[in-house]
Amino acid sequence: MDVKSIHAQPPLEWAEKHFGDLELGDVRRNQRAVTISSAMAANPDKSIPQLFMHTYDVKAAYNFLSNDDVTPDTIQETHRHLIAKEMAKPSRYLLLEDTTEMSWSGNQPIEGLGPIGAGTKGLQGFHLHSVLSVRCQVGPTQGEQSSTRQAVEVLGLIDQQYHLREPRPDWEKKKKDTRVAKERERESQLWEQAGERIGPAPEMPVEWIRVCDRGADIYEMMISCQQLGHRYVIRAAQDRCLTNEGGRETTGKLMETAREQKELGSFKMELRERRGQPSRTALMKISAVGVLVRSPQRPGKGAGYLAPVKCSLVRVWEENEPEGVEKLEWFLLTDLEVENFSQGLEIALIYSTRWLIEEFHKAVKSGTKAEQLQLERAEGLMAAIAIKSIVALRLIELKERVRIEPEAKAEESGLSELELEILRNKLKRPIKTVRDVALAIGRLGGHLNRKGDGMPGWQTLFRGMSKLKDLVEGVRLALKLKKFG
Repeated sequence: MDVKSIHAQPPLEWAEKHFGDLELGDVRRNQRAVTISSAMAANPDKSIPQLFMHTYDVKAAYNFLSNDDVTPDTIQETHRHLIAKEMAKPSRYLLLEDTTEMSWSGNQPIEGLGPIGAGTKGLQGFHLHSVLSVRCQVGPTQGEQSSTRQAVEVLGLIDQQYHLREPRPDWEKKKKDTRVAKERERESQLWEQAGERIGPAPEMPVEWIRVCDRGADIYEMMISCQQLGHRYVIRAAQDRCLTNEGGRETTGKLMETAREQKELGSFKMELRERRGQPSRTALMKISAVGVLVRSPQRPGKGAGYLAPVKCSLVRVWEENEPEGVEKLEWFLLTDLEVENFSQGLEIALIYSTRWLIEEFHKAVKSGTKAEQLQLERAEGLMAAIAIKSIVALRLIELKERVRIEPEAKAEESGLSELELEILRNKLKRPIKTVRDVALAIGRLGGHLNRKGDGMPGWQTLFRGMSKLKDLVEGVRLALKLKKFG
């Protein structure tokens, strides 16, 4: 896998690659997209007034974001086209998919936002549904007993939807028209819509695999994947009925059937830190069985009247979890063939890659401080977040790139010659490889670089990059003022 990244360029060069070919109805508007995205890439966590030195540029940015022609889909058009081109090259691609809530609080409502969460007073926002494309090698590459998923190349967003939740209909209206609730657009539809927006997968040797958490455990989602040629690995949320070839008879329940299967093997998995639970190494077991999932009841159709879903059911579980720790158990539905331990392990490691989409959404929120944007209309917020979402890819991508080819030359890290030289002088150490670059940036961000610490995370790398930019700015100012010394 080539370590050269589509995100490892200086901010302006990167912005021209991802936003340079936009057609927003005006040449000046097209250029403004590059100017704003370049400024956000250079300073991801800064507010719009902090991005620019001149008031004119601040006003121009607000005018740009308030323009009706500037929508998330139009803003991301060049980027998505770039990612689609990459995804047509022979390889395996994981489409990591999830929904997160973007929220704003305050007494003054923002025009165009909807209710969020449990409907807390003053809380408003929308749902952001993202599909992150990453490229990986086909088949397990780490050995059957590996506890580590294979490294992937972060490409970018092949799709992103901005969904406004409609207020619940009042009871009187609902009594008069029972269709009101059924006709409301629901968050569950985002998964199927994402597939339609992405489009059919190319034929082999290109493979697209949708990797989703329990929110995607929807009959229509799996049928849509079949029709579009998308492979899938979806964590089951519901204890669905299983059936036979006829599709009508219930032959068992999904979770009970999975737990009845013989263990195929075990492996150690490194579990990241979760809320209230530290990172740890868990001994995981795997079993698998082919199943037919019965279709659920749908308007005008009883349970089992639609075609059943033929798939593999993979159970990944922890038998002896530490005291006080929640037991880990995954029921994974996949259309990939699973007949032995090696294939089951591959499914488990594919699913473990899904955490990258969570890291991406965290980078959008905390890395770019998207929820601190202050704009008067929802359309402006969404346009700004469409840019910040692509900027956020730069925050998570370096850490993953280090895992792909850590011994690549430092010059392939995306840092300029000046930045590399400042790093070497600041830390007084040789920096020859991409791994050296990541450790050096991590050190600036507070990483201790001890033997047992592992590589720095994206948040530490981000803090380090912020300090490096300050050092670079200081050097440039010093060079300008040298004639006065």
